[in-house]
Amino acid sequence: MSELLARGDTIAAIATAVVPQQGSVGIVRVSGDRAQSIARRLFRAPGRQVWESHRILYGTVRHPETQAVIDEALLLLMLAPRSFTREDVVEFHCHGGIMAVQQVLQLCLENGARLAQPGEFTLRAFLNGRIDLTQAESISDLVGAKSVAAAASALAGLQGKLATPIRALRAQCLDILAEIEARVDFEEDLPPLDEGSIGLEIEQLLDDIDRLEATASRGELLRTGLKVAIVGRPNVGKSSLLNAWSQSDRAIVTDLPGTTRDVVESQLVVGGIPVQVLDTAGIRETFDRVEQLGVDRSKAAAQQADLVLFVVDAQTGWTDDDAEIYEQVRHRSIIAIVNKVDVTPSVPDIPLSEPLVLTAAAKNQGIDDLEKAILDRVRAHHVRAANLDFTINQRQAAALTRAKFSLQQVRQTIEDDLPLDFWTIDLRGAIQALGEITGEEITESVLDRIFSRFCIGK
Repeated sequence: MSELLARGDTIAAIATAVVPQQGSVGIVRVSGDRAQSIARRLFRAPGRQVWESHRILYGTVRHPETQAVIDEALLLLMLAPRSFTREDVVEFHCHGGIMAVQQVLQLCLENGARLAQPGEFTLRAFLNGRIDLTQAESISDLVGAKSVAAAASALAGLQGKLATPIRALRAQCLDILAEIEARVDFEEDLPPLDEGSIGLEIEQLLDDIDRLEATASRGELLRTGLKVAIVGRPNVGKSSLLNAWSQSDRAIVTDLPGTTRDVVESQLVVGGIPVQVLDTAGIRETFDRVEQLGVDRSKAAAQQADLVLFVVDAQTGWTDDDAEIYEQVRHRSIIAIVNKVDVTPSVPDIPLSEPLVLTAAAKNQGIDDLEKAILDRVRAHHVRAANLDFTINQRQAAALTRAKFSLQQVRQTIEDDLPLDFWTIDLRGAIQALGEITGEEITESVLDRIFSRFCIGK
């Protein structure tokens, strides 16, 4: 992909979501040497408006040959290097919808631009030194954020809060490498190497990497969310629980067992974590073919969920059917829920060791206790404390793991009293791995893999 930048192409793409009859503004973005000339060819600004950087012009987009008006629009001109890509950038701010932005984009392509590839604007910003690789990935995370917490984490990365400690680690490794190589090349002219001090520095580097790695689980949760399946016998109140939790009538609720025939989904946010809640059909033996399909899907949803909410009816208490269903999900992470506690004088004994929550879904009672139990479960199984406001992704975590392994090898080399040349081999490995995180050392195949996940206009 970076070869495209070397050719000096001018790229164009629609930079906003295109939805019929929705959105008041649609933006077509153009970046490259020919961006300004394309804008002057297509845009007519009446009066004495000045064409200068970072000024908004009002006018019309016209076909350059027929002079037919395509749209009434605003034009934003941002000249290099004061732009996102550090190239000349123009943006046509058109009316929203489909037709206007598509026609303006087509005119740009007919007059010297080519269609941008996914993430190519951000790629150019990275290759031109406008942002580092952690900031580029944070842009993608910010666009796709599903909660306020996920957006805040992405914004912290965009502000360089991840890149700063990574660069500090790499700089410290480079300093250690320089000190060792100096002893290799000029041993007779320098005092002996303080191996104890080097060993302490290596230990501190490993501690710092552990602290950064501890954000990976939370980052994965914020990006992908938690999949939660509500399971249990028919008519125990699963659908009522979903409706009370989501504060909507997503699921049909009746007194008839087997009302829910398919998996009903709702998207929630609990403690800053996106949660996909699946209300499943009541699991039981049935001769109804349609209901049986729902039961089969319920079992599949339970097997794929990160967390199972196992619902028991407080009126009937623990039954053989409950025990049979529990055997099918017991290997999953489970929170037991005793529902309908408002209509029974006492809570039945539930022979489970899992956390227990009491609810009265029909009266919206117990939802706060349920969310607290979910967050406690998440903290216990998925998240290690890191006390940092940013998180790392899988690619960054893998690079940190390689850096950590290399530094552990350096530590072992010191303990084995091997020659200094051996120290430098693994130190270089750590330096390279840390450089891959920020993009100071990166391959084109990795760039392609990262930016191909971006949308076209980003």
